[in-house]
Amino acid sequence: MEDHTATRIDARPAPALRRYIGSYVGFDLRGFPAGVHCGPPGRMLTAVISLSGPLEVAAGVDDGSPVTGFAGVAGGLMRRAVAIHHDGRQEGVRVSLTPLGARAVYGMPPADLAHRLVPLDELLGALGVELIDRLRAATTWVARFAVLDELLLRAVGRGSVGDRVSRVPPEVAEAWRRLLASRGRVQVGTVAAELGWSRRYLTERFRGEVGLSPKTFARVLRFEHAHELATAHEPLSWSDVAVVSGYADQAHLVRDWREFTGRPPTVWRRGEVLLGTG
Repeated sequence: MEDHTATRIDARPAPALRRYIGSYVGFDLRGFPAGVHCGPPGRMLTAVISLSGPLEVAAGVDDGSPVTGFAGVAGGLMRRAVAIHHDGRQEGVRVSLTPLGARAVYGMPPADLAHRLVPLDELLGALGVELIDRLRAATTWVARFAVLDELLLRAVGRGSVGDRVSRVPPEVAEAWRRLLASRGRVQVGTVAAELGWSRRYLTERFRGEVGLSPKTFARVLRFEHAHELATAHEPLSWSDVAVVSGYADQAHLVRDWREFTGRPPTVWRRGEVLLGTG
């Protein structure tokens, strides 16, 4: 581990894309022990383009899910971590998309991608192939982020984006906003009542658009918060992580952590060799 290097470069997309794209992250990790990195579930859909060899990914951790190699991969919202198998070297770019971004960039609701890993060129066609080729040909992070801006703007410009985005029921968008604002701590029944819908109807409409029920999405948000605390430079104790992120107690955190990552928190921490690299 003494000779490892970890580079992470964060960038914001072009202003016209910020409604659809939350962030770009470039990464170059070298010299780590080979292993399996748990890509945790969260609020964003993720696309990753490898700048070197294929990205070896499985849709679950330690559960027998098949490992597939991708030049570029798009994932929907998940309720469990994906397993990224690596030989100690990873180089690529990660793009975080909002639910509106799935409709604008891919031309489909995020529910169509939920719990799935799909080759990027299958969603974007020739544009996806060009994106991967040009990112790999670029020699600086500035140039790579410029390529992302150019090609994602072209993806958004195909077809009628306004029509795609307007198909999102405003009540679903508002429920999404409230769940995000509370980091999953608001009661779904309260949100439904304030929207004038029954809880059952909100659940059906939310799942139909997003791919997760609002209750499951709230759990993902609480876990996401806990994961951020656990991967901080100076992480809190597990009991404090549970309190700050809204769990009833540490045992509740452990149950969710095991469900979302396939491993108890302490086992996850010992096995996560890329911990601290972002």
